[in-house]
Amino acid sequence: LSLHGSPFLKPFFLKTPVRVVSSLRQRRHTLPASEFRNLTPQDAISVFEIEREAFVSVSGECPLTLDEVLNFLSQCPELSLGWFEEGQLVAFIIGSGWDKERLSQEAMTQHVPNTPTVHIHVLSVHRHCRQQGKGSILLWRYLQYLRCMPGLRRALLICEDFLVPFYLKAGFKEKGPSAISVSNMQFHEMEYALGGQAYARRNSGC
Repeated sequence: LSLHGSPFLKPFFLKTPVRVVSSLRQRRHTLPASEFRNLTPQDAISVFEIEREAFVSVSGECPLTLDEVLNFLSQCPELSLGWFEEGQLVAFIIGSGWDKERLSQEAMTQHVPNTPTVHIHVLSVHRHCRQQGKGSILLWRYLQYLRCMPGLRRALLICEDFLVPFYLKAGFKEKGPSAISVSNMQFHEMEYALGGQAYARRNSGC
């Protein structure tokens, strides 16, 4: 799925710089003020740096290693979404395909193509952009984008206790304790239904 082939992922501008600035600064501001697009393997290092800072300080573990980030962005870039401000990555989501009812340990590293389920591996926001609602905005746009992709019926993820309210507010339902464990951490499995939401689809720009 290319950027230009998806009406939902056409560059989206939150603001337009209007200041008269020097030629050097003016050139910098030719980049979109705010843009959402699929990630590519060239974005992997920026992705991993944001992920590492966000997760290692809290749990000591990254959901995805750099090799796994590269793997998913090579195999299924259409299931990722990055938020860029003036060309810099500020938040991202990485997903992959999955073919079973519940997530298992294998789902953490595998992409199964042509399936109705998306496994959301990680949502992360740059440390300088937190507490601004960016995670909620990006997740909403990602779910709207998934609705536009034919054949997708649901999204699954696992999260710790403190994140359950965040995902419930976004429309996920809790499926119960997850069978997946990482460094003795326990998780909840959450599910979001993508099908059967005609009103949302009609108003999402698909």
